[in-house]
Amino acid sequence: MATTLDRGFKSWAERTSIALRREFRSAPHDPLPPEKVAEYLGISLWTPYDVPGLPPPVLNQLVNADPHGWSGVSLQTGKKGIIIYNPRHSKGRRSSDISHEVAHFVLDHRPATIIWAASLELAMRSFDTKQEDEANWLAWCLLLPRDALTYSKRRGLTTAQIAEHYGVSETLVNFRMHKTGVNAQFHGVA
Repeated sequence: MATTLDRGFKSWAERTSIALRREFRSAPHDPLPPEKVAEYLGISLWTPYDVPGLPPPVLNQLVNADPHGWSGVSLQTGKKGIIIYNPRHSKGRRSSDISHEVAHFVLDHRPATIIWAASLELAMRSFDTKQEDEANWLAWCLLLPRDALTYSKRRGLTTAQIAEHYGVSETLVNFRMHKTGVNAQFHGVA
């Protein structure tokens, strides 16, 4: 899959992750819970249960009938940001979902356009691949900056231990270890 990221974006995302940790007076390798970042940015975190007036059949569809069909959504109401996330996902997946939506706010992305086809009772939304790629990369850097990965490797932590410490999935740990070159850096190191 070809990336749509501009040259230098990945380095910028790493620096932004470390700068945000400095704002919290944290070390570059410290965990940075996405809930803490959302609160700092004035973004409210909701589940579908918190959405006022959500019809019971819609709530049932989101949390019972098809709980794995969606992850999260961010919206702006006036000056207030809101992220609605899927409470049925694992802790690691929720961290990634919330961080992804937080990244959209940090990056000042324009919201998707919703297209309603009333005759079909069908809603569709626009999809901007570049914005989604940027939000993914920044979210992953916020959760697991390269400094956190090298720190963890130096301490001899396993993938499972790293995932637990940073509140992410093992899949994300493995992905970031590979993409940042940390696996290659520590290959053969006892």
